[in-house]
Amino acid sequence: MKTEFSLSQLADPDIREADKILRACVHCGFCTATCPTYVLLGDELDSPRGRIYLIKDMLENDRAPTQEVVKHIDRCLSCLACMTTCPSGVNYMHLVDQARVKVEEEYARPLPERFLRGVLAFVLPRPGLFRVSMIAARIARPFAALLPAPSGATAPSFFDRLRAMLALAPGHLPAPGPAGGTIFPAEGKKRGRVALLQGCAQQVLSPGINQAAVRMLTRHGIEVVLVADEQCCGSLTHHMGHDGDALKRARANIEVWTNEADRNGLDAILVTTSGCGTTIKDYGYMLREDGAYAAKAARISALAKDVTEYVASLDIAWPQSKSDLVVAYHSACSLQHGQKITQLPKELLSKSGFVVKDVPESHLCCGSAGTYNILQPSIAKRLRERKVANIASTKPDIISAGNIGCMVQIGSVESTDGTSVPVVHTIELLDWATGGPRPDLLTRSMKGPRVGSA
Repeated sequence: MKTEFSLSQLADPDIREADKILRACVHCGFCTATCPTYVLLGDELDSPRGRIYLIKDMLENDRAPTQEVVKHIDRCLSCLACMTTCPSGVNYMHLVDQARVKVEEEYARPLPERFLRGVLAFVLPRPGLFRVSMIAARIARPFAALLPAPSGATAPSFFDRLRAMLALAPGHLPAPGPAGGTIFPAEGKKRGRVALLQGCAQQVLSPGINQAAVRMLTRHGIEVVLVADEQCCGSLTHHMGHDGDALKRARANIEVWTNEADRNGLDAILVTTSGCGTTIKDYGYMLREDGAYAAKAARISALAKDVTEYVASLDIAWPQSKSDLVVAYHSACSLQHGQKITQLPKELLSKSGFVVKDVPESHLCCGSAGTYNILQPSIAKRLRERKVANIASTKPDIISAGNIGCMVQIGSVESTDGTSVPVVHTIELLDWATGGPRPDLLTRSMKGPRVGSA
C-alpha cells in the first residue's frame, strides 16, 4: 500500500511503525474471510482492510477521528484472526492499537459513553474494587427489567451496555485466592522456579484456575511465586486506548518481575489468561522507545509464557487410562491468533486421556474480547450464539478454554444464549488428569444435560 507521510510525520516513531505496517498491506482482502465483524455485518469498513484504509487516511492527514471512523474502529474485536490469515505479515494489532490511542486522545465521545468507559477502565484492573462491583451488579441485576427495551441495533445505547454489564455478573463469587507475595514450594526435587500472573478479573471470578496451575506445577517440582506488588498487566486499558495507564502498569510489573528474577531467579512468567499473555509478550514492543525500560521490557516479554507452553516442557507421567469424556477445545483468539499457540493445548488434553474435539469455525471470536461484550453487546451476542451452536455440534461433556473472558462469555448460563455445558480452564483439566482434584464446576454441573444451550 502506498503511503504519503511527510518527513516530519515520519520523525514520530509511532508513525514510522504505522507507515511500515501500511506498506506491507497489498489489498488482497484475505483478511475479510476470517474477520468476525465482516462475516456478520458484510460491511467493508468493518473488515481489517476497510479499517486500515480509515486509519491510513486519519494518520496521513493528521485528522481528528470522525464519528464514522470511531464506529468502525470500536467494532473491531482485536481478535487478530486477520493476522493469522494475512499472507503479507501485516501487523494489524499494532496499527489498530495506535488508532485507539488517537481516538481516546482526540475524539469526544458522548458523556454517558465516556462515563461507562471510565468506570470500566478504573474498576476492572483493581481486583478489590472489581469484587465489590460484581456484588453490586448481582444485587442490581433484577432491576435490569426496568431498563428501556434493548435497541437491537449494532450502535448500542447506554442502557444496552448497562444491561449487558449486569447480565455478565456471576450468581456467586468464590473466596479469594492466595495473596501476592505467597511462595509455593516444589514437591520433591526442585526442578524450576516460575512467577504466576495473578490477574485481575480472573482472581475474582475464578481463583481456582491459578490454584490448579500451582498444584500441577508444584507436584512436578516447580516452585511458584505470586510476586508482591504485581499490577494489572495493562491489557484492558491498552485496548481501550488508555495508553498512559497501560504503560504505567507495564513498567510497574517489569520492575517487580525483574527484581524477583534478579534476586531469586525465574525460569518463566506464567500466564493462565491468554489475553494478558498476549499483552505481556508485547511489552518489548510497547516500550521499545523507552530508554529506561526497553531492554528490561524485552527481557520480561521473553520470559512470559502461556501456562500450557511451560507444562509441555515438563517431564509429566501422563495417565495410561483413557477417559470417555468429550472435551470441546475452544481456542481463545488471544492464544491462537495473538500468540500462535494452536495445537499444544489440544495435545496436552489428549495426553491427559480426554477425547478432544475441534470446534467448527474455531477461528471466529466468541465475542468476549476484553470489554467488547459490554461495549458492543449486540455483535457480541450474535458471536456468542454462533460459537455456542458450533460447540454444541461436537456434543461435548466439557468445554475447555484458556482465557477467563471466553469462559464467562460462553458459559453465561444466566443469559438465554449461553451454554449449559461446563466451561473449565485447560489447566484445571490437566491438573485433574495428573492427580489433582476434580474441578468444582464439573462436580456441580456434570449431573445435568450432556450438552445444550439454555
